[in-house]
Amino acid sequence: MAGTTTKADSLWDQQGLSRFGGDAIQAFARAHDDKLSLCQTLEEIADSLPDEVDKQKCKLAAREIWPLLRSVHSFEEKIIFPALADRLAHVDGIDETIARLKSEHAEDECYAEELTDTLLLLGAGDRGVNFDAVGYMLRGFFESVRRHVAFEREIVLRLARGTETTTDTGRQTH
Repeated sequence: MAGTTTKADSLWDQQGLSRFGGDAIQAFARAHDDKLSLCQTLEEIADSLPDEVDKQKCKLAAREIWPLLRSVHSFEEKIIFPALADRLAHVDGIDETIARLKSEHAEDECYAEELTDTLLLLGAGDRGVNFDAVGYMLRGFFESVRRHVAFEREIVLRLARGTETTTDTGRQTH
């Protein structure tokens, strides 16, 4: 639709960080909020299957899912992950962890493309879809994204902020 903006358009356009005063950490946290909001919408759609599907919600989610993920992932991979790799170059396994996160991004984007097609079918009122399969697709996707965000919040965001963590033994780690 001309003139309609999505979260992806409004937050992750060419100005990028300028919306957050150049604060990459604030932008990273906001990206998590947007991804979790999308997951909530997808969960609501899954819960509405098969008889109470909100067609408009399906269409909006279909329009938002891939651009939001792609733009947020691009931001993370161009801004957050390189800074983290530099900051933690001395930590064993950091390169492997970042590679795993990037791999999860690629998987989520492929899955998002499939979900887009399915959500468009639901939004069009197509009753020929397998509602059980759609429910599993939606739940598998949003649970995976939620786990990814939880890891990034618990580990990556803390490390990016430079916050020291304390282990159960009371030793500080970096």
